[in-house]
Amino acid sequence: MDILQTIQTLREELNLHNYNYYVLDKSTLSDYEFDMKLKELQDLENKHPEFFDSNSPTQRVGGSITKNFETIVHEYRMYSLDNSYSKEDLIDWENRIQKVLGNVSLEYSCELKYDGASISITYENGKLKKAVTRGDGFQGDDVTNNIRTIKSVPLELKGEGFPPKFDIRGEIILPIAGFEKMNQELIEIGETPYSNPRNTASGSLKLQDSTEVAKRPLDCLLYFLTGPNLPFNSQFEGLEKARYWGFKAPVEAKLANNLDEVFQFIEYWDVHRHDLPYETDGVVIKVNDFRHQEELGYTAKSPRWAIAYKFKSEQAITRLNSISYQVGRTGAITPVANLEPVQLAGTIVKRASLHNADQIEKLDIRIHDTVFVEKGGEIIPKIIEVDLSKRPENSVPTQYVTHCPECNTELIRGEGEANHYCPNYYGCPPQIIGRIQHYISRKAMDIEGLGGETVALLFNNGLVHNYADLYELTVEQILPLERMAQKSAENLVKGVENSKNIPFESVLFALGIRFVGETVAKKLAKHYKNIDALQQATLMDLILVDEIGERIAQSVIDFFENEENKVIIERLKSYGVQFEIVEKINPNATEKFLGKTFVVSGVFSTFSRDELKKAIEDNGGKVGSSISAKTDFVVAGENMGPAKLEKANKLNVVIISEDQFITMLNEA
Repeated sequence: MDILQTIQTLREELNLHNYNYYVLDKSTLSDYEFDMKLKELQDLENKHPEFFDSNSPTQRVGGSITKNFETIVHEYRMYSLDNSYSKEDLIDWENRIQKVLGNVSLEYSCELKYDGASISITYENGKLKKAVTRGDGFQGDDVTNNIRTIKSVPLELKGEGFPPKFDIRGEIILPIAGFEKMNQELIEIGETPYSNPRNTASGSLKLQDSTEVAKRPLDCLLYFLTGPNLPFNSQFEGLEKARYWGFKAPVEAKLANNLDEVFQFIEYWDVHRHDLPYETDGVVIKVNDFRHQEELGYTAKSPRWAIAYKFKSEQAITRLNSISYQVGRTGAITPVANLEPVQLAGTIVKRASLHNADQIEKLDIRIHDTVFVEKGGEIIPKIIEVDLSKRPENSVPTQYVTHCPECNTELIRGEGEANHYCPNYYGCPPQIIGRIQHYISRKAMDIEGLGGETVALLFNNGLVHNYADLYELTVEQILPLERMAQKSAENLVKGVENSKNIPFESVLFALGIRFVGETVAKKLAKHYKNIDALQQATLMDLILVDEIGERIAQSVIDFFENEENKVIIERLKSYGVQFEIVEKINPNATEKFLGKTFVVSGVFSTFSRDELKKAIEDNGGKVGSSISAKTDFVVAGENMGPAKLEKANKLNVVIISEDQFITMLNEA
């Protein structure tokens, strides 16, 4: 087989796997096999640049930098949709249609309305040509390089019969699980979490470095094709063709024969939308037949043949009593709305995040305002609007705090930053306490007998000023503190002593370097092996490490250049904290679970949960955080959550006990 044929065969195989995995939720290659084939393809393409193809699977990892996104005029305008909020609105809409078409029998395509960033992707001769954001509907930004990194977007179409050139429209979304994981990683490194999946997905498309886009778990749901001489006659047939050609066109769509069936679809999804892996805020109803669509035409803004029915968000009205400002361990300032307690979506809401100064200014929120509160994405309470008719006459605009509420240092706001920061890194109490609390946390040094409140108690009594001071604490120093008995004090000192056995990757995470979360700490520890090698690394050395970008690299450099940090690390070394990776060879490791994904849930008798996970990974398996169609086994202990059990049964995932897992583990 010649080189070009080998390259083409590898591309076809990898494209097919991406389609099976990211569109059909069906794995055909293990992660290891996929990585090996991708590396083989990369090596061949590097050696033979004459065979470069912008639609090769190797281009999905990103690498291109876009300084300025070119404005592209849409060949076919991207319209917005009229909204409806009641059955009566839909009946009126159908009456308007019937007046134009006469009393014809109508079919409707019912589809979920996805809450993401609109995109138009052009294909020529079955290959992805360009991708453009919606913009103002007439023109948008060319984000082709970033769209190529989204694995559910086909680079080359499957099957046959597709037009020589056409556009397909859809939404770039961030699934809820991926959004929550991104936010958890931000919280772990002391950063402000993103406000909602939609804005995060939209912002991702405009990142200049496509490598950073590739790291985000973006998905693409496509639902409308446009262009000349399309080989089908209706919207629903178009969805079926799109799936056949390899697009991820959601299967929740349904063909309705009348408005009663449309209402049934709406009622079903108003309840079951919370079971979906992504956010949806309504249903889009389209006249199915293209001939009818053509006859109905468009208004200045919207198609007359389609309408969006918006689900009602749970909202409450309450009063804003005050705004307070919280200081995170990195110095980030987060404004918080303190509300008159109000019932919302089954819980009592007393506080809501105001995110930053821009959000306060945009909503013009003022103390004593009457405000509308909503659960953003059914997760985070947020203020969406002010009832200006109830604003007090003596109301004054909110002035964002200029100095740190804790140490009175003047705040700074970097260019392009959304947040204000307190720069008093070593003198601001919440930052110091926050760093020590992070240091002792379960995923970091896991110090038993020492909690967040106790850290604050130790700091406020002058016993610790940084996490190195923990190793000099004595029982006699701790005993006089409030609520401290002999046993508690002894357990605290013992817990600090035991933390000296925590492995290097956890220690590195515990140091609290900005942007260095748990995953990045593991990568750096594995690459550099010890703290000395990491301290001596240059910016370029760090950037060359897998998945380490310039922002993380610069943060690591800044941390180790700080004299106080150097002193603290030397002290930690002298106390015996692990600053070198210990290579452990497991003689019993196998690849018996290669290509299999497990989810561990419940309480176990023989293994701890962490030991179970390690046994899975030591034998080539992968541990998932939540049950999905990609899960092969759920290892169920006592008190497994009923929601997980229900989901596993619904997806027909095999559920095994701890004893059954041990049997699998011992099998040859």
